Amino acid sequence: QVQLVESGGGLVQAGGSLSLSCAASGRTFSSYVMGWFRQAPGKEREFVAAISSNGGNTNYADSVKGRFTISRDNAKNTVYLQMNSLKPEDSAGYLCAAAAIQGVWYTAVVRTPRTYNHWGQGTQVTVSS
Repeated sequence: QVQLVESGGGLVQAGGSLSLSCAASGRTFSSYVMGWFRQAPGKEREFVAAISSNGGNTNYADSVKGRFTISRDNAKNTVYLQMNSLKPEDSAGYLCAAAAIQGVWYTAVVRTPRTYNHWGQGTQVTVSS
């Protein structure tokens, strides 16, 4: 029902910033909870941030809270991840995901990959020291 395409990844020095975008196709984008996850080689997929369908609620992994900001523009069918003060350990493939769980907002639910039934292909972020 929805296609997701991430963009904005690249190479940046530690302490720098990057802004990721996830463009969605579909008529019901505004009804989806959206999340960002990341996965480094040989590691499990890790929750980064999530935002409710109307943008009223957000949740962040402790490792990125205060440095990353998730936002969305439903008129543009786009979700964003602004990443500041980047660290080498932030290096990973970043994926956006969509979940049809409007009206549900529990931390354990939005942090779990299995909650999301649509995924993008990912965009690579590499942070050099």
